[in-house]
Amino acid sequence: MAFDPACPRTLDTLTFDNRFTRELPADPQPANFRRQVAQACFSRVQPTPVPRPTLVAYAHEVAQLLDLPAQVCTTPQFAAVFAGNGCLPAMDPHAMCYGGHQFGSWAGQLGDGRAIILGEVVNGRGEHWALQLKGAGPTPYSRSADGLAVLRSSVREFLCSEAMFHLGVPTTRALCLLTTGNDVVRDMFYDGRPRAEPGAIVCRVAPSFTRFGNFELLAARGDHALLKQLLDFTLRTDFAHLGEPSAATYLAWLHEVCVRTATLVVHWQRVGFVHGVMNTDNMSVLGLTIDYGPYGWLEDYNPDWTPNTTDAAGRRYRYGNQPQIAQWNLFQLAEAIFPLIGDVERMQAVLQVYAETFNRGWQTMMAGKLGLQAFDALTDPPLVKELQEVLALTETDMTVFYRRLATVPCAQQLDSTDETLIAPLMDAYYDPQMVSAGHTARMAAWLRLYAERVRVDGTDDDTRRERMNRVNPNFVLRNYLAQQAIDRAEQGDFTLVQHTLEVLRRPYDEQPERQAFAAKRPEWARNRPGCSMLSCSS
Repeated sequence: MAFDPACPRTLDTLTFDNRFTRELPADPQPANFRRQVAQACFSRVQPTPVPRPTLVAYAHEVAQLLDLPAQVCTTPQFAAVFAGNGCLPAMDPHAMCYGGHQFGSWAGQLGDGRAIILGEVVNGRGEHWALQLKGAGPTPYSRSADGLAVLRSSVREFLCSEAMFHLGVPTTRALCLLTTGNDVVRDMFYDGRPRAEPGAIVCRVAPSFTRFGNFELLAARGDHALLKQLLDFTLRTDFAHLGEPSAATYLAWLHEVCVRTATLVVHWQRVGFVHGVMNTDNMSVLGLTIDYGPYGWLEDYNPDWTPNTTDAAGRRYRYGNQPQIAQWNLFQLAEAIFPLIGDVERMQAVLQVYAETFNRGWQTMMAGKLGLQAFDALTDPPLVKELQEVLALTETDMTVFYRRLATVPCAQQLDSTDETLIAPLMDAYYDPQMVSAGHTARMAAWLRLYAERVRVDGTDDDTRRERMNRVNPNFVLRNYLAQQAIDRAEQGDFTLVQHTLEVLRRPYDEQPERQAFAAKRPEWARNRPGCSMLSCSS
């Protein structure tokens, strides 16, 4: 039935079409205890009730996706449902069964250990949106964990989901964030000193939460019949434009997943986002950013930086390695569905699409960041390579640098002194006193080459600045900003969470009254917990 905007909406008027649980096999065991689950794609499980569900914030844009007006989102019913205290009759709560490669090693069955999908809403435009509670209690896939989440990690997930959307990065969304009234014990640094923290739940929203690992687990178990059933279902629901299932359609699907993944990683590199845990169970077949754990934004331009303490030694998931890791993950997905295709040469050709798409996308992205009309394959690679090398010489804030670069005049010959030339960029350096004469000379030399390249384009400074500021954000969710909101929220003050969300809704605008949110990381945050590297503890 079509959505009538004149008809008042409540949660009870949401329309559910739970295709995943209706069409795919369920775990036959109804009891909720930790176990291996075979020949099933999910287990039905109820969220664990909480004593005092309290709304911290909600994203009105996501509510609109579900046709929910603002007044519904502030009701006790809304808080109760999205804290897991009362499911609507049409919901079908379940946890998905999947496996994955973690840090390059096969981990076997993983599954939704602290996430429960309530059901799939169909809005007035015919769009399907799965609603998932993260931190809603144990499931059969929780292993030795409790299935809960703390406010600290939940604030980060809620804000980052919406920040990424407004940056133009493909992502799962977040409808709301609630506290539970429970304390949750976590060892944040894995150092044997656990402490009680406020519990919380985020409601995540996506067309589906299907991961590379859903297919990997079935392939690893040799369950090719269910592997085919899951892939056929995925084609019908999320990739219907590819046609009816067949070996050729499976190849077309893999092709599209490669393209979507390459596009996603180009966006990550553009805004300086580092996922931190690019395990195959954290890779969406829809090409969405999924599972916001120990992520971070590249502040000091250091391609070897990883935000994940678990990854500190090997740095597998460092910023500069994300494109290669995504490709490795796609190889694992291809291997999983190989039994359904059986043509090595054609699959290898399809996988090559990832590198080709990423390289083209990266070149276009870099041209945009520099305000160029297009990437010139003859002249621009050395220009970009030199910039990246100069940026890494001393602590230089990536986000601030590109915004300031847009203000450097290029339309006329740059005959100023080196010091005058780089003056607009000085705010990007974490310690301007450490900018040596050699660095100044090298950066100034690059700026002259850059200005010459801009003049070849014939682009005036105002047009270039506008072009650059559309792709180089002014505001990103720096870890210290998230931590400040967390500190306040843990004291019961949610206003900074809400205010930070409001700033992040317009990341490319100047917002002069909120410019403090655009400042580079302050020195007090350099090594403070939550403001630099993060653990997987949540």
